[in-house]
Amino acid sequence: MAAAATSCGPRAGAPGCVVAAAGKDSVTSFQRRGPRASGPDGGCRRLASIAGTRPSVRNGQLLVSTGLPALDQLLGGGLAVGTLLLIEEDKYNIYSPLLFKYFLAEGIINGHTLLVASAKEDPAEILQELPAPLLNDNCKKEVDEDVCSHKTPESNIKMKIAWRYQLLPKMEVGPISSSIFGHYYDASKRIPQELIEASKWHGFFLPEKISSTLSVESCSLTHGYRSLLHFIQNIICEEGFDGSNPQKKEKNVLRIGIQNLGSPLWGDDICCTENCNNSQSLTKFLYVLRGLLRTSLSACIITVPTHLIQNKAVIARVTNLSDTVVGLESFIGSERETNPLYQEYHGLIHVRQIPRLNNLIGDVSDVKDLAFKLRRKLFTIELD
Repeated sequence: MAAAATSCGPRAGAPGCVVAAAGKDSVTSFQRRGPRASGPDGGCRRLASIAGTRPSVRNGQLLVSTGLPALDQLLGGGLAVGTLLLIEEDKYNIYSPLLFKYFLAEGIINGHTLLVASAKEDPAEILQELPAPLLNDNCKKEVDEDVCSHKTPESNIKMKIAWRYQLLPKMEVGPISSSIFGHYYDASKRIPQELIEASKWHGFFLPEKISSTLSVESCSLTHGYRSLLHFIQNIICEEGFDGSNPQKKEKNVLRIGIQNLGSPLWGDDICCTENCNNSQSLTKFLYVLRGLLRTSLSACIITVPTHLIQNKAVIARVTNLSDTVVGLESFIGSERETNPLYQEYHGLIHVRQIPRLNNLIGDVSDVKDLAFKLRRKLFTIELD
């Protein structure tokens, strides 16, 4: 009697499986099956069909890039759709805005819809300051020039370049393509105006949204937080990111960026006194925001001046209500600025929490000692 064995390879994109049939003469023949109409393979193809996204190798969760490939690796491959990334601002707020702009620039390159909220800067002006993407065939040359432009012993230059290329994905010669996950940006140049004009974005500038005639509701949320939540909810519902009104065209991702959350500009007083009157306002805002993210095709990044918050209990609650927490510590004005051990770096980056999806608590990264530097063109993260 003949025995038949079926072998389905791990390649999700394979058009079918191979059937091996062994006869009585131990002669094996192979026959290709047609593709199945439904199944996990088809689901994976649909999952990764959105430009600028890819499924996680760990749990299949859809990921988007933060705009900084090295940070994507630290977070397990990227930022999961439906989650919140909190960036603890550095003391003088020099480097956190750059990470914020990388996230938005990555959305424009991939054709994602943007929602930019700020109480300090007009979102239109923020978009004008986004860094310019590097062409794939020029990426290696830009890294070389940026490393060699600093006075570094020749013996260390090759080692630094080789280490940095370990974090670079394989690049194909040609213009930027949305099929690439994670791009590199030139901090010394601005994104082309035609890319901004071709993108779809929504701006929330608090001074324009809050009027003196706004009625006071019986809610612990400040006027700014309440208005922002209504704005985000309307965009999610009206444009079909929640699935209630499906997107008419090709599926897309909503990238939400909120700047300086928790500062007095938002009407919050957690940075002014330890016993603040609105101590629950920010935490309730984050609670509702996470609910909107979980039920929509969106990803959010916020920056918070945690170094100004005097009540440590508030910081703990804000951390627990965030999926991913990354802190930036600048060397400006500190003893490390003149320390020979840190002379090549501009600060430290602390990965305080990474998401452990479908669990009650967040995970903690095993990598602790990380330093960053802002060169003439590139923002890099290196092992300290």
